Amino acid sequence: MNALRVMAVFRRIIAQFRRDPRSLALLYIAPLAIIALLGWVLSSQQTTAVRVAVVNESAGPAGAVVATRLESALDGQPGIVLDRSVADDSTARQALKDKKLDLVVILPPDFSAQSRTIDLLTLGLNPTGEASAIPAVQKAVLGAVFDTAGAALPTIEHSTVYGSPDATTLDSLAPVVVGFFAYFFVFILTGISFLRERIGGTLERLLATPVSRAEIVLGYSLGFGFFATVQVAIVLAFVLGRLDIPALGPVPAFAIGLGVKTVGNPLIAYLLVFVLGLGAVSLGIFLSTFARTELQILQFIPIVIVPQALLSGFFWPIDQLPNLLQPVARVLPVTYAIDGLRQVMIAGADLSSPQVLLDLGVLVGIAAVFMALAAATIRREVA
Repeated sequence: MNALRVMAVFRRIIAQFRRDPRSLALLYIAPLAIIALLGWVLSSQQTTAVRVAVVNESAGPAGAVVATRLESALDGQPGIVLDRSVADDSTARQALKDKKLDLVVILPPDFSAQSRTIDLLTLGLNPTGEASAIPAVQKAVLGAVFDTAGAALPTIEHSTVYGSPDATTLDSLAPVVVGFFAYFFVFILTGISFLRERIGGTLERLLATPVSRAEIVLGYSLGFGFFATVQVAIVLAFVLGRLDIPALGPVPAFAIGLGVKTVGNPLIAYLLVFVLGLGAVSLGIFLSTFARTELQILQFIPIVIVPQALLSGFFWPIDQLPNLLQPVARVLPVTYAIDGLRQVMIAGADLSSPQVLLDLGVLVGIAAVFMALAAATIRREVA
């Protein structure tokens, strides 16, 4: 081994990085920025008030007494806002759907001194966020119902308007996983592929023909969009489907696919992810014009992808983010994709749902904006 040759390679790498400040920024500044953003979110999460109502469906005196105690215990408690206007189960469920309530305490019809079961009802669209509201209410319920008359402590059960309170972590995270990872891989595919078109001179040769820049961007978008369509179909099929393979000799039985159950139409879920993928295609074409190497395409991941994972409802509800970050979260495409997929896969919403239409419309608008930016950027680069 020749030490001089080793040092020559070493100096070449050092010189290469010195001429590439973007890579140096990725190496030294991007990790600090991401850690700072994560620390900001974790340390400054908003403690939102839990909007609670008490519904007494029991006919006996025990239910009336307990309901009065519950309201007294919940009223004025820090972090809890009591709504006394909800009188029955159907009204409570509609208030949860309209996001006017976060949790409803229900005394069932069979509630009595002997049968003391209390139901905590939540919406079920965001189990992780809703779970944070239960402990404070649960503590108040136990304190209000406890007495010294020898009656047993109540049994507290959790139910949801949508989905199941016993849903696995995979069931609740499936909409998040489908939306985020489809967006991530389509962005990488498009950015690197379009960069190769530029480096290879194909784009410049196209610009020398009568084909307009808008036609070039639209053609590339359709081409990359075709592969994005196939990828989205594969991802959804893997998440929603499941194929059990029996044991074959020494090979044990195994399954292909996650088998996540969806109560909505898978085609609507596909449409949402497809439009999200088109937005990722447009964004990849736009940002690739600022890159010179494939490594520089990957450098956009901490800037474009990671913040969307932290702010789009992937880990925690948007309402709990710091006030300055909530407006940012509400303009991110993955935010609307995750919300729409939750509405479809968990709540069973269809295209008649105003929320699904809103999510779909925003995703279409974002894709159109980045497509226009991509065409404008190509014009600036070759001019």
